[in-house]
Amino acid sequence: MLISLLGKNMNEDNLNMEIRKFLKNVGISSQRIIENKIYESEKKGLIKSGDIVKIEMKLSINSLNTENIIKGEINLE
Repeated sequence: MLISLLGKNMNEDNLNMEIRKFLKNVGISSQRIIENKIYESEKKGLIKSGDIVKIEMKLSINSLNTENIIKGEINLE
């Protein structure tokens, strides 16, 4: 499917695939970083089972001069 952007046709399927590739990279990298930090903090006694870790991610689209913050919590069981 083609979508129009400023008078030019853009392939929506290609756009979706490119976004998914980026998000896959973000997801894998982010999970690794979060897990490592949580395990390190647990070993140092900074957190323990039952704690809730507040977390946020900043998504910047530099070319479009926009930022979004996604917030959440991780419940450590």
